Amino acid sequence: MECVSWLVPILPGKLEAWKAFDAQMRTRHAEFEASRRRMGIVREVASLAQTPQGDFLCLFHEGEDLARAFGMLATSDEPFDRWFRDQVAELHGLTPQLLLAELPAKLYFDYHPAGG
Repeated sequence: MECVSWLVPILPGKLEAWKAFDAQMRTRHAEFEASRRRMGIVREVASLAQTPQGDFLCLFHEGEDLARAFGMLATSDEPFDRWFRDQVAELHGLTPQLLLAELPAKLYFDYHPAGG
């Protein structure tokens, strides 16, 4: 299992649209879950960080093969995946080409307590 934590900007003027997207995601939970299951994602965490430099989404992904998972999201023809991909492009500037590139962050430290 591999994991990655990374930041993605919420583009200027898009915070309210991002909040609306977040609300839509809550109503589409079954589609989201099916999407992540197809991609092999076992955990995804998103937190909003509001800083003097702008608004950011703090993301954590865990799965068997994250490069493969991001690649699947970038190329999927599933209706939910296309909708999700369009939303992240509009709100964050993440294009399919960026999703197909190397993972957005390199893991340097991953603490797990003994036996846990």
